[in-house]
Amino acid sequence: MQRGTNLGRLGDFNQAVIFESIRRAVDGVSRVELAGSTGLSPQTISNVVRRLLDEGLVREDRTVVSGPGKPRTVLELETNRMVSIGIHLDPGLISLVMLNLRGEVLLSRRLEIPAVEVPEKTLETMAAAVNEMITESGHPRSNVVGVGVAAPGPLNPEKGFITGPPLLDGWNEVDIVEPLHRALDLPVVLEKDTIAAAIAETWKGTGQGRDNFIFMYMGAGIGAGIVLNGEVVRGVSNNAGEVGHYSTGQDSRDCECGRRDCLAAATSFPMVAAQARAVGIALDVPDEGTVEERATGMNQLVEMAAAGNEAAQGVLRGSSEQVAQVAGQLCNALDVDTVILGGPLWADIGGYCLEQAALVINERFTPKDVHGIEVLSSRLGFEVGAIGGACAIMDAMFSPKASALLLR
Repeated sequence: MQRGTNLGRLGDFNQAVIFESIRRAVDGVSRVELAGSTGLSPQTISNVVRRLLDEGLVREDRTVVSGPGKPRTVLELETNRMVSIGIHLDPGLISLVMLNLRGEVLLSRRLEIPAVEVPEKTLETMAAAVNEMITESGHPRSNVVGVGVAAPGPLNPEKGFITGPPLLDGWNEVDIVEPLHRALDLPVVLEKDTIAAAIAETWKGTGQGRDNFIFMYMGAGIGAGIVLNGEVVRGVSNNAGEVGHYSTGQDSRDCECGRRDCLAAATSFPMVAAQARAVGIALDVPDEGTVEERATGMNQLVEMAAAGNEAAQGVLRGSSEQVAQVAGQLCNALDVDTVILGGPLWADIGGYCLEQAALVINERFTPKDVHGIEVLSSRLGFEVGAIGGACAIMDAMFSPKASALLLR
């Protein structure tokens, strides 16, 4: 937990620190406890809490007696005072969620295999779905913090553009933020999907309470979200976690970069389809098909595996082992102690892939005599990207950031 400061001109940072402490205290927290956990003076705590009460973000819930002295008033989060909406744009699906301040999912929607090749129509679909979700929720529009869009990278968050993601045909230099802002009249932020997923994990997922971990995303593409010392790593351009061209150490197929050992090539749909054919599984779509056809083919294989087809499970387990090879390399480079596997594809295959992935990661990890790597599945399921989008705008609005302390 970050600690505040009693110096002047830093009220916004202190308010964020205190609000975050209250938000994380599921059973409530007293002013005395806030002073102890944040390092702020009782006067600072009192002033900030008064503002939070006035804004309706917290409430005085009850009094408790703990030792000598007067009873302490417990502060509780007004969980549903504000909400946010997250959208995840994946080549295989669009998912949406509405979250409250605690990070709890109030509503969710999944749009299966949309025609994402046409950006304008996809953005219109997103805006319509957001408006429908707000209406269904019953929340006044003024209580919606905004919309966070999680999308595959690379992207330019400052301009709000997606800049040529390899698996989204037709999305080169596409403006996401401004069209949605115009259509919705709400704040909109764009976040790389793997970074958004890491934010989601720290807010509400398996990574909650963990300061150092790698989130390996498995959807239509592969990527990594990184958390070090309690902070999500973004990089210079907010594109940290591009691991598609890391070497798996194994020959697979020609990659667009000219090599044959890239993770992206090893886990691509054409490679998976070829591996499926080699074990007697014929999928009903061409290897080099459209975004929609590739998603359909992968779903067919996943459904076969879910029905108990051991050959299909073996193909998907092999893909997850390639991801695990790269995860082990990242563990060596960053010296973390936890890997969380998640994303739309992992949500379907994790049950029979986790054990082998954990073995591969720990075999790849070099300083195993010092510590091992705990390998876990995300509990946020296929919605992790959308939850991350919603958390990203909450995070931008409410969470304490060291950058807020810089003089401008």
